[in-house]
Amino acid sequence: MKAKIITTYLFVAFSTLVFTGCKNDGMQGPAGADGQNAPVYYSDWVTPSAWLGASGDWYFDVNAPDLTEDIVENGVILGYVWLAGDLYDATAVRPLPAYAVGANWSFLIHQYGTIEFTSDMNLKPLTTENKFRFIAIPGTITTLKSAKLNNKSEQDLRSMTYKDVCKLLNIPE
Repeated sequence: MKAKIITTYLFVAFSTLVFTGCKNDGMQGPAGADGQNAPVYYSDWVTPSAWLGASGDWYFDVNAPDLTEDIVENGVILGYVWLAGDLYDATAVRPLPAYAVGANWSFLIHQYGTIEFTSDMNLKPLTTENKFRFIAIPGTITTLKSAKLNNKSEQDLRSMTYKDVCKLLNIPE
């Protein structure tokens, strides 16, 4: 039964939510070992127009055509959130998963080309003030092992601050 509800919500989400999707804006990631630029994909900051789900199980989907099977299965996907009312640090961009504002926040890829941001808040999260973003780094050896990334592992990238990741990958904040 839950699968039918989720499928229905996903259909509604795809039908009603309009998002900008992934951006590359011609910016390239660090040069690969072969001297070619390795693309790093990133989304704009997204504010959900509606959260779907129920108490303790909220989500919204973002169309992300650059999240191909190869990137999802072999690359690194980083998610970030800025939360209105974050008492710890009102200017903080938190890496996902995170606990803040009394809830867990995360993301998942339930199908290629889509990213789903989630929250376990009891009440429906804000729709107009919270902002979400992802960065997708292809998993090719030339991308992840390039000189500019200084052989950073996936765990290294996940432990870096948002600003440091953006600086390392030449992504506008």
